[in-house]
Amino acid sequence: MSFAESAPGGADPADPVVLAVHGGAGSVPSGSLSAERERFYRDGLTEAMHAGCRALGEGGTSLDAVEAAVRVLEDNPVFNAGRGAVFNADARHELDASIMSGRDLAAGAVAGVRHTRNPISLARLVMERSGHVLLAGEGAEVFALRHGVPYSTQDYLFTERRWTDLLAAKRPDARPEVGGGTVGAVAVDPAGDVAAATSTGGTTNMLAGRIGDSPVIGAGTYANNRTAAVSCTGVGEVFLRGVAAYDISALMEYTGASVRQAAAVVIGEKLPALGASGGAIALDPRGVLAAPHSSPGMVNGYVTAAGRMVLRVYDDETPATG
Repeated sequence: MSFAESAPGGADPADPVVLAVHGGAGSVPSGSLSAERERFYRDGLTEAMHAGCRALGEGGTSLDAVEAAVRVLEDNPVFNAGRGAVFNADARHELDASIMSGRDLAAGAVAGVRHTRNPISLARLVMERSGHVLLAGEGAEVFALRHGVPYSTQDYLFTERRWTDLLAAKRPDARPEVGGGTVGAVAVDPAGDVAAATSTGGTTNMLAGRIGDSPVIGAGTYANNRTAAVSCTGVGEVFLRGVAAYDISALMEYTGASVRQAAAVVIGEKLPALGASGGAIALDPRGVLAAPHSSPGMVNGYVTAAGRMVLRVYDDETPATG
């Protein structure tokens, strides 16, 4: 595979990206949101980036930063994670999340949890205190309680908008949802360590027990200091089959491709060939960010070392090549 024709990309060496977040791939045509809803998206992304940067500014690691950023997005009912999660076919919420450190390849994940407000923090607990990588369902819930994570009823996760979406999805003439939206973050700290985190509520009207790419290390999340930190969003089944996040890292490590080149190939060529649309944010240790998407758009934002913040909500605000 040759990258001779690919755009070189690169970061401003004086102002590299330190943190990026996404709120899901899909389509948000310019002007399609009310002023209030647009403000909700932009405020949510801004708050998440402030939380991540605050963690870095207080001496935290990239792992602390991505956890902090994703927790904010999970608490925001605008996004499909945590409090804003969609309903499955049984009218229940099932949450997935994963987190990974690029320094030592440590990782943790949870799948199908129903009573945890911030599954990203539970995923980190799995990484640091269980000896395992992925816990699911009841086992993850018991682990949470044993480690002092507050129990939350499903009522906390309810939003009227997601309930309306479920009712619409159950109509006989409804079209299946393509991708369910996901949130994620990637960061690099002053030590040059990268980290990634991803969290989702899945897809509207999905079968109970369905698990997509978000909690699967290498599919929805991956981080390696030799290459980049990656968080994906899109059609989870195909991102699983394509091992999307790891594939970006592997192209970088084995072919010498830049993060932008590798992410463009995986998101723009390899996954669409399997029938998927979606996107990813990928950040290398030098602060070079890639944010490609094969969907019409991807809600995302990033902040640089100098504090410059960029928010991208509408389709025409983010080029497909990122």
